[in-house]
Amino acid sequence: MLGLVLVLTSCATKPENEVPTSMAVRYGTVQNLSDVRVRVSLSNRAVYVYEGQEPRFVAAISIGTASDPTPTGDFKAFNRLPRKRSNTYGFFVKGDEIIPGKRSKMPSGYRYVGYPMPWWVEFKSGYGFHAGAVWPQPRTHGCLRLHRTIAADFFHMVKAGTPIHIANSLPEDATLGKNVPRPTDYDQPDHPRSVLITDAPFDSTDILF
Repeated sequence: MLGLVLVLTSCATKPENEVPTSMAVRYGTVQNLSDVRVRVSLSNRAVYVYEGQEPRFVAAISIGTASDPTPTGDFKAFNRLPRKRSNTYGFFVKGDEIIPGKRSKMPSGYRYVGYPMPWWVEFKSGYGFHAGAVWPQPRTHGCLRLHRTIAADFFHMVKAGTPIHIANSLPEDATLGKNVPRPTDYDQPDHPRSVLITDAPFDSTDILF
C-alpha cells in the first residue's frame, strides 16, 4: 500500500511541456488507450487523465450536490454515447408546449425528450461524465460535467473498461490540479427549450445548457 501511495504522488509532478488549451491543460497526446486511467477529485472539482504514469489531460468538472452526491470509489467506463439524453430529467412536449420536469411525473398526452447530455461516459449505473455547464459549486444530480468545448476530447481518451477512481481529494490537487482552468460561462442563460429538444446541443459547442 505504501508503494502505491508513493507512485501516485510521484506521477503527479507537473511536466515542463504543459500546453494549456481551452478549458483543459494537456500534456502531450494519448498513444495507447489501453493504458489510460482517470482520477477525479471532488474537493478540487478536477479530473486527471493519465497514460500509464504520465498525465495527459486535466480539467475542471461540475459535481453532485449534497442531496445527490457523486459516488466515490473505483469504477470502469462503459456505455459511451456521444448523443445521450437523460432518462430521468427532460421536457414534456405537446405541440409548441415544452415543460421541463422529471420523466416519472410526465402528464398524459405529452411525449418525453430527455435533457441533452453529449459525450456521455458512464461509470456507474445512472452516473457519468458529460458536457454541460461547469459550476464552481456542487450543481449536478451526481454526474460529472465537463465544459462543452473539451467533453469530446475526454470522451475519445477513454474506452469501455478504462479505470476511473473518484475520491474526495487526491495528491494531484496540490500539483497538477493547482491551476486548473475554471470556466466562467456557467451562469449564462440556457438556450430556449425549443432548441434543447433538437439535435443542436449535440452538433454545436455554442449551445449553452
